[in-house]
Amino acid sequence: MHLTTELMSRRAFVIGSLSLSAGLAGCTTTAPAVETLPPPSEPAALPIESAGDAELDARYAAFEDGGHLVPAIPYRSIDPKFYRQRVINPTGEAAGTVVVDTPNRFLYLVEANGTAMRYGVGIGRDGFAWQGQGVIHWRQPWPRWKPPADMIARQPHLEQYSVANGGMEPGIQNPLGARALYIFQNGQDTLYRLHGSPEWQSIGKAVSSGCVRLLNHDIVDLYTRVPYHAPIVVHQGPLDSAAGTAAKRHDDTRSLTAVRVP
Repeated sequence: MHLTTELMSRRAFVIGSLSLSAGLAGCTTTAPAVETLPPPSEPAALPIESAGDAELDARYAAFEDGGHLVPAIPYRSIDPKFYRQRVINPTGEAAGTVVVDTPNRFLYLVEANGTAMRYGVGIGRDGFAWQGQGVIHWRQPWPRWKPPADMIARQPHLEQYSVANGGMEPGIQNPLGARALYIFQNGQDTLYRLHGSPEWQSIGKAVSSGCVRLLNHDIVDLYTRVPYHAPIVVHQGPLDSAAGTAAKRHDDTRSLTAVRVP
């Protein structure tokens, strides 16, 4: 039963990826931020260690990177639960896994000691939401942004940034921000991205065309921590039930391994 359920989930993942590919490729929207998803499904876990004002000032201060000046973030205007912070791992996933908790607008990078680094994110609007399992196959600092043809059809002024025209130059106003992590499944690009954003007001909201956006400060931090070819799991449902499913999956994997060992 578990195997059948997992196969159905993977099939839905592939179908969803194909049907949403045009929207996901844009990874941005010029529309005003609009909250379209249900409220968080559970209270946010408290950080293991609370950061003081001096530490937060330094964490979200302006910095230079790759020839670009990233401005400071007015972090006091953001809900503190969306600050980058270390928490007890609530995901049930193995160390090195990236987990996106869509209902609660969090991204976790699972660590080896029972903890996880948690980041606040902006997530896709209804109709562009995505879930499934994949691998962070490619990473790019200061990427170019190339809106897809359907987005250009709706917003003709974006033609100057089309694939044919080479995309938008990297920079602080580029919708993909300071870093982009590209998600693949079975060797194929899902067109789903984790990326930075200059729009700090969007963190904790449902505003993007399918991709997961972080503060530029946080995507740079994640980029330095995430392992090569890290697995990623994106959830649309409550994380507590997902953690149970993950634990069951790991148990099944260990059992199969044990059977195969002579």
